[in-house]
Amino acid sequence: MRDTNKKISLSRHRILWMGILCLFSVCIVWGQTPNDSIPQRKKTRVDLLHADLGYMDKNNRPDVQVLVGNVQFKHDSMYMFCDSAHVYESTNSFEAFDNVRMEQGDTLFTYSDYLFYDGMAQLAMLRNNVKLINRNTTLLADSLNYDRVYDLGYYFNGGMLMDEENVLVSDWGEYSPATKLSVFNHQVELTNPQFVLTSDTLKYNTFTKVATILGPSNIVSDDNHIYSERGIYHTAEDVAELLDRSVLTNQGKKLIGDSLYYNRKESYGEAFDNVWMNDSINKQMLTGDYCYYNELTQNAYSTRRAMAVDYSQGDSLFLHGDTLKMLTFHLDTDSMYREVRAYNKVRFYRTDGQGVCDSLVYNMKDSCISMYNNPILWNENMQLLGEEIKVYMNDSTIDWAHIINQALAVENKDSIHYNQVSGKEIKAYFIDGDVRKVDVIANVLVIFYPEEDDGSITMMNTSETSLLNLYLFNRKMEKMVMSPKPKGTLYPMSQIPQDKLYLPTFVWFDYIRPLNKDDIFNWRGKRAGQELRTTTRKTVTAPSRELINPR
Repeated sequence: MRDTNKKISLSRHRILWMGILCLFSVCIVWGQTPNDSIPQRKKTRVDLLHADLGYMDKNNRPDVQVLVGNVQFKHDSMYMFCDSAHVYESTNSFEAFDNVRMEQGDTLFTYSDYLFYDGMAQLAMLRNNVKLINRNTTLLADSLNYDRVYDLGYYFNGGMLMDEENVLVSDWGEYSPATKLSVFNHQVELTNPQFVLTSDTLKYNTFTKVATILGPSNIVSDDNHIYSERGIYHTAEDVAELLDRSVLTNQGKKLIGDSLYYNRKESYGEAFDNVWMNDSINKQMLTGDYCYYNELTQNAYSTRRAMAVDYSQGDSLFLHGDTLKMLTFHLDTDSMYREVRAYNKVRFYRTDGQGVCDSLVYNMKDSCISMYNNPILWNENMQLLGEEIKVYMNDSTIDWAHIINQALAVENKDSIHYNQVSGKEIKAYFIDGDVRKVDVIANVLVIFYPEEDDGSITMMNTSETSLLNLYLFNRKMEKMVMSPKPKGTLYPMSQIPQDKLYLPTFVWFDYIRPLNKDDIFNWRGKRAGQELRTTTRKTVTAPSRELINPR
């Protein structure tokens, strides 16, 4: 009976332990579910296929088998060859010496003087004169580790990767024959027939020939230089797409933007957002949220908060329009010159002159600014307007201005009184930024307040004539010449009729005038009814500049 009870008790213990073991086994199975994203290393044996001679030294190295002559191994789909080898059967590994070669299919070939192959980890460590060939890609290094599980080779003592387009060298690098992706770090240099790219970190795809910039990098060619810290370069198409305020420099011109697109083959670049293009040679600059530049024609244009700056003279000119174009004519000749063209809602500012219009052309050959469609020009407390205005610059100041058709010149004396002159044309001449002579031609109407010696105003003069010459000094009238003899009236200040205070075409556009270089972006158009109606009258032929004495 005791024996029976003992057997029952043992049986129960066995059942209990079996239950625990089963539960433990289930936990192990669940805990060891493989992660699909991590390659699994198959623990297969390295097979020896051939050797001319093999032997073992059981006394000194009982775990090592020495093979000599035409040695050949196979591990899964990889074949390995060498002149001699040491096999470590217990660790499923071997050392290979001299004329080492690894082959996988007909696409991957590796050569070296020495190889240690770990069959458990499926890791090949190749040393001395290492060469890896994968179709049209060749990798050279002194030391290379090749992980068969991840299909990844990497070097750490300097190496070189070559394909049909480029040669890349670096201190550290890795290459995947399966994905064609490579990564390089430290002293990276990519050499292309058209340029050299140097960087600290770079990715490169040997199939697409695309280099991915991941750190401070310089791309240098015969004509230009690119600096970027992030972006991609399509080396086969010679196209760059760059981010993070990259810089393109070409023969003294520098193009910067939040992002850049550069096509080397077609020789043009585009910049987007917070764009800044500077020509340090000609001392001109374009800004905006979009800018295009052509290296061959040296033409550029900018839009979206566009501004052109000419700082070639003592006083910089700041010009804004919805679209700005910078055109170059007669390139690479002695007669080369540029034009800046501005379209729609044009405003500009200089300390000695400001203006607004609908379109503008700045010809740097003759230093002429031509203003079209409702133009207005200001200098100090004087306003000039007409159907068209031409402003001629001399070094750092305005030389003279030509107002064509429906010309009106207004000088502000106080909040009520204005000197006013109208005619078909007005020519205003400047010295040191001040108006010194004004010629008014045809259909001349004048309202003028002569000043006493103490600067007081006691009279108002109204006149009508065909030609008027005004001479000024220190912004005060010195002399007025009218021909033929004018018809006019002189009114004491207390007896001026209200309807005589202003000419029929008088208007004062102080609410439009640009106040500073930042205000050029704030468009303020003419109020309704104050626009000029274009006429078909021809302009009067201008007298020669040399025949006029502005003093």
